[in-house]
Amino acid sequence: MPDETPDPRPHVISLCGTYLKPEMQSIYRQIVGLSRVRTTVYAQWLENEAMFPFPAITKLIKLHHRPKGNFLKRFWYKYVIKQWPPPVEINKFIGPCHPWDLIDKLAADKPDLVHAYYGHKAVGYLPMLTEWGGPFVVSFHGVDVAKDMDQPEHVAAMQEVFARAEFVMARSQSLLERVAQIGCPREKLRLNRTPIPMDHLQAVVRTPPANGEWRLVQACRLIAKKGLFTALEAMQEVVKHHPKAKYLLCGTGPQEAKLREEIEKRGLTANVELLGWLSQEQLLAEYKRAHLFLHPSEMTKDSDQEGIPNSMLEAMATGLPVVATQHGGIPEAVTSGSDGLLVPEKSPADLAAAILQLLADPAQLVALSTEAARSVRENFEASAQVAKMEDVYFEALAQARARAAAAAAK
Repeated sequence: MPDETPDPRPHVISLCGTYLKPEMQSIYRQIVGLSRVRTTVYAQWLENEAMFPFPAITKLIKLHHRPKGNFLKRFWYKYVIKQWPPPVEINKFIGPCHPWDLIDKLAADKPDLVHAYYGHKAVGYLPMLTEWGGPFVVSFHGVDVAKDMDQPEHVAAMQEVFARAEFVMARSQSLLERVAQIGCPREKLRLNRTPIPMDHLQAVVRTPPANGEWRLVQACRLIAKKGLFTALEAMQEVVKHHPKAKYLLCGTGPQEAKLREEIEKRGLTANVELLGWLSQEQLLAEYKRAHLFLHPSEMTKDSDQEGIPNSMLEAMATGLPVVATQHGGIPEAVTSGSDGLLVPEKSPADLAAAILQLLADPAQLVALSTEAARSVRENFEASAQVAKMEDVYFEALAQARARAAAAAAK
């Protein structure tokens, strides 16, 4: 007979918009890595379940408002005075007042805590979480410190999230600082670094290729903040000195067509390859063949910035030294001159100079490679980072209990 003993661990809801997009590997690692709490995933949309298997996933149901029109007012405005659309609301809405059945799900499952992934999603969930009344925490991951921040009403709603959440987590110190600037009280901020499983990542010290075919790899979505066009301009200079050098770009995204045009325009078709989306196994094979990892991230016009790129951390764990920018959370993972080289954002000349410096110095290549593998294991190993997130959960639960006890004593 199956063991019917109740699980004594606190029950945490992992609340996602989509479970899960391919680039959300780190969220999956957090969910499956939990040990001191049990979790049920709630998601509005389900994707890639075969890629991210988990036994406890609940799909939220979309609730629809039903309009009930006022026929007389509609006739008056549309046909008598011919003022359409009307200057006042002529419909009444009946039915549910929330867009998803989140409250019903929470009432049925009676969790101890909710973890809302992504700050901008928490804004949408806030009215439902407030009506539910239980404690929740929120985590920021990068794009959510920029999305809709030009809209005052969104910023005000975000500040309400900060006021009601027990704690607010972010993947890097730079993201925490940005969240504080938006209005989160600093005493609520908690660091929640990306968890990287490393047992399967073999570290290999990188040495120069005997045939001169340097392989520089970058793995990311093809979007503005990844600095891809800066990298192409830098490669134009690199291939003047190393004509066999290759820049391997792993990923897909909205800039792909423009990148292909730019590659041809700059005469780099023999030196730049767009490999598309790769499985984890395929990506690790590219890392194994590579000599450097590039990640020249840059702030976009709408202030979108990096946390600490997961792909960069995995690359470091395999022994790839990094050439990247002094951007977002990258300097929290890469110490320039120790495990990589960092240059200013949006500077193709500085990026090219750093690449060429490393290609010309075998001793530095070996030193940075060795330290990259060591430092990333010390600071980002998965089980330690998931345990720290669980610490935040327990701190949130203790704080909520203390608040409830104080209210009851009044």
